[in-house]
Amino acid sequence: MTPAEISTRALLDVLADGNGDANAEPMTIGGVLDQFRARAFGIFLLISVLPAFVPLPVGAGAISGPLISLAGLQMLVLMAHPWVPKFMSRRPLSREGMAKFRNRTSRLLRWLEKISRPRTEMIIDHPAARLFTGLLLVVLGALLALPIPATNYPFGLILLIYAIALIERDGRMMLVAWALGIAEIVVLALFSGQVATWLADLFG
Repeated sequence: MTPAEISTRALLDVLADGNGDANAEPMTIGGVLDQFRARAFGIFLLISVLPAFVPLPVGAGAISGPLISLAGLQMLVLMAHPWVPKFMSRRPLSREGMAKFRNRTSRLLRWLEKISRPRTEMIIDHPAARLFTGLLLVVLGALLALPIPATNYPFGLILLIYAIALIERDGRMMLVAWALGIAEIVVLALFSGQVATWLADLFG
């Protein structure tokens, strides 16, 4: 399986297990994005959404949200490959964290992989479609960064679908991701008054 053809679960196996070599050095984020260039934005999203599924001592949204928005902004300006700061690019990926993520999402990934495949690829590649995907990711990332209770997993699941659609080059799955993303934005907009009150109480 070449880097251009790698599936989401196969990618996670490589990152978590080092191709079965226990002595292999962990891959850096920049190295992964360069090795799998054809799937780089999907992989960047996949890495960015990890904190929503792996418990951390700080808020997951505070880490994932800005990274998701960064990926979306770069898609908005039609960049061919995601840019990440040098300090992040050189950071090794935690095999333990990747393994935890793979194990927590294995059932979902197995199901999504069964129904996903390269199709309707203009939804992935067309500039207008990339602009729309980027716009949604900017908004979803910004909302994820807000300290709103009980939103990490819903956002995480939706953003995972975006990542898989990009990795698998599945335009139909991307259409589903668009619909779910818009629905999440609408729901939060409808409850924006309650959210504003909650934030005022939190910081007031």
